[in-house]
Amino acid sequence: MKDDGPKGFDLARLLAERGAERYELHTKYLNHQLPRMLRTIGFDKVYERAEGAHFWDAEGNDYLDMLAGFGVMGLGRHHPVVRKAVHDVLDAALADLTRFDCQPLPGLLAEKLLTHSPHLDRVFFGNSGTEAVETALKFARYATGKPRILYCAHAFHGLTTGSLSVNGEDGFRDGFAPLLPDTAIGLGDLDALRRELKRGDVAGLVVEPIQGKGVHASPPGFLRAAQELLRKHKALLIADEVQTGLGRTGDFYAYQHEEGVEPDLVCVAKALSGGYVPVGATLGKDWIFKRVYSSMDRVLVHSASFGSNAQAMAAGLAVLAVMEDEETVANARRTGDLLRERLAALVDRYELLHEVRGRGLMIGIEFGRPSSLKLRSRWTMLQAARKGLFAQMVVVPLLQKHRILTQVSGDHLEVIKLIPPLVIDEADVDRFVAAFTAVMDDAHDGGLMWDFGRTLVKQAVANR
Repeated sequence: MKDDGPKGFDLARLLAERGAERYELHTKYLNHQLPRMLRTIGFDKVYERAEGAHFWDAEGNDYLDMLAGFGVMGLGRHHPVVRKAVHDVLDAALADLTRFDCQPLPGLLAEKLLTHSPHLDRVFFGNSGTEAVETALKFARYATGKPRILYCAHAFHGLTTGSLSVNGEDGFRDGFAPLLPDTAIGLGDLDALRRELKRGDVAGLVVEPIQGKGVHASPPGFLRAAQELLRKHKALLIADEVQTGLGRTGDFYAYQHEEGVEPDLVCVAKALSGGYVPVGATLGKDWIFKRVYSSMDRVLVHSASFGSNAQAMAAGLAVLAVMEDEETVANARRTGDLLRERLAALVDRYELLHEVRGRGLMIGIEFGRPSSLKLRSRWTMLQAARKGLFAQMVVVPLLQKHRILTQVSGDHLEVIKLIPPLVIDEADVDRFVAAFTAVMDDAHDGGLMWDFGRTLVKQAVANR
């Protein structure tokens, strides 16, 4: 009889046999534009393994990760403590998600999270950042009895329908109307906030203390003044810390940079997962939760099928323990300051480099119109085709020539956003600054990156 090999599911065997088909599988069965985009800009790499802030390809080449999975990998990839916690909770074979008991891990994680938010009292656990925002929107509306949420222009709070309604980018909203009747104000525009609050129907303001798109911090004093206006009108301040929270900006939360700010609801996710199990959390004041869950009849009025699952809770507890033991918040502040200062020192050296801004390890590098005629004509060519192409011209050689993964901060923006794992060190800073300097030298010398720019122009025109 012929031996067909081992029976049953074998993950290692499956990956060995089919892993090379990754781009074809995505093209055929998933979002077909993703592999097309990756091939166009030369990002169609095959990474074999990862650890901390680094990847390795099949040839053993090392890549520095300055993207952290859009902020998910706060501790880098495969941190041994988090990995062990996930193994341990699987080996424990807990009676998880019975829905009619109270497991210890959710309570323990909530308790630990709230030690970093002493003015808040309770936590709802979901499965993602957008779900954490959806929870905050629902709770704010119900608790205040008012229908409208204010948000800031250029904000990003998620892509499900409720969070999309408070998304400040038209490119994400187009074609998905009708959305909820929410209203945008400018980041820092207290007059607009005051005007909207006078209408009497505002449940709250949701705000990123530092906007991910473009890396724009709320102006000094805005959050505190907004909080006072909202309380005067019996509305809530909702801090979206999905990307900025858990140490990213050099404090546990980004709103803590401004003294006296105590949001009524706080949304976190991303880094809380340890990169292993999706999780989101909405922290809030006791009276809000008690109003939403006002009776036993309303015990399941807001819930999530996989919320509070044991694997996510164990990962979250391990993440917070590592953050304390390894002082990752302090490292984000120290290393972030060093990286930002060294990049800011290059602004006077390169006329294409406009500004370096941010806090901790959330840094925006903005490019702008050069002064010299030769560079200005090339800049104008790119801008006429599509705004944001120059930033893409920088991102691509950083990966292809220097093996550093970064991202453009948003569509039609000439900004690169750096959100590396919070565990990067001074050697990683040296590596990035050296690579960035080499790319900028090439740009100002009229090097090969401009040839790639012409390719991007042709692609942009073809996609119109």
